Amino acid sequence: MEHYVEWGYLGLFASSFLAATIIPLSSEIVLSILLANEYNFITSLSVATLGNWLGGLSSYALGCLGNWNYLGKYFGVEQAKVKALKNKIDRWGSPLAFLCWLPIFGDVLAVGLGFFSVSLNTVAIWMLFGKVVRYLLWGFLTLWGISLF
Repeated sequence: MEHYVEWGYLGLFASSFLAATIIPLSSEIVLSILLANEYNFITSLSVATLGNWLGGLSSYALGCLGNWNYLGKYFGVEQAKVKALKNKIDRWGSPLAFLCWLPIFGDVLAVGLGFFSVSLNTVAIWMLFGKVVRYLLWGFLTLWGISLF
C-alpha cells in the first residue's frame, strides 16, 4: 500500500483499477491516506472512481471472452445452471452493475454481466453510478473520521 500512496493520484488510480479486477486490493485505504495527507477531495474521489470504473469494465470485458461450452467442458458447470443464472441476469439486467462496487461479489458480477452480453452502455452507466456512490460515502466517512482528531 505504501507504494500506491507515494505515487499520489497515479497510485490511487492504480490501486482503484486493480481493486475492481479479480485481484484483491483495498483502494479505500489508499484514498483515506491521500485525504489524510490533504490531497484534493474532488480530485481524489474522481481519480478513485475513474480507476475503479475502468477496472470494473475490464472485468466486464473479461466476461465477454467467456464461452458457454468451456464452462461445461473445463469447469464441469451444467448448462442448466448457466441458463438459470442467465434468466436471473436477464430479469434484473444492467441495474445489477450498480452492485459491482461490492467486495468479491462485485467482481464476479461484472464478469457475469459481460459473459451474458448485457448491454455495455447501460452496464457502464450503472457501474459508474455505483462507483461514484461508493467513493463519495467513503470520502465523507474519511473526512468525518479525520475531523474527530
